[in-house]
Amino acid sequence: MASTCATGKHRRPSRMKRTTARAAGIAALTTTGVIGTVASSPALAAENPVEQTGLIPVVSIGDTVAEQIDDQADAQKRAAEQEAEREKAAAQAAAKAKAEREARVRAARAAERERLNTFVSPISGSYVSTGYGSGGSLWSSGSHTGIDFHAASGTPVHAVGLGTVVEAGWGGAYGNQVVIRMNDGTYTQYGHLSSIAVSVGQKVAPGQQIALSGASGNVTGAHLHFEARTGAEYGSDIDPAAYLRTHGVNI
Repeated sequence: MASTCATGKHRRPSRMKRTTARAAGIAALTTTGVIGTVASSPALAAENPVEQTGLIPVVSIGDTVAEQIDDQADAQKRAAEQEAEREKAAAQAAAKAKAEREARVRAARAAERERLNTFVSPISGSYVSTGYGSGGSLWSSGSHTGIDFHAASGTPVHAVGLGTVVEAGWGGAYGNQVVIRMNDGTYTQYGHLSSIAVSVGQKVAPGQQIALSGASGNVTGAHLHFEARTGAEYGSDIDPAAYLRTHGVNI
């Protein structure tokens, strides 16, 4: 048996009916422009703008904030450029300092090579009093095997060049003597010394004092007997004056 509603009573519309009616009302309002009016109302728009429009709000910044951001970016750029310039200047300074150090080292080495390859006279400010090959009964070989430099007893005697001492002591007729093997393979001898300041095996440099002149051995007076040799022993002598001149020493 079908049920009927009581007279004068009304039921609440169902959900489907309410939804259908709301949709119809919205369509009608859209047609008449009412939605636009409602949306333009500040009170209603502020109540739930996202729900009404469905859009994400966009916040705009003022010119002052934008300028501050630009200024900060410019400052950071300038700081980076300045740091790059400082690094470049530091690298250039380091490279310059390195080049200067290397130049000084090269110059020092060149000066040292020049010094070591330099030859000097065995007696400063002296002269040859007896030349090489001079004959006479004073020499057992019949001729002078070296040259004599004029020198009072106690005058400093110098190595004529770079070398190593191979003899230092008594040498018979030569008295106290020093024999040096030179850097080029030749030998030099210094005789009739009053004292010796070097020992066997010692390396000597050009102009280094090795002894004092004197009158030891077979002599008639104080002087320095100097020889240049191809070997360490007596009899291998060569012209010492020519030897010194070949090495740039004027006597």
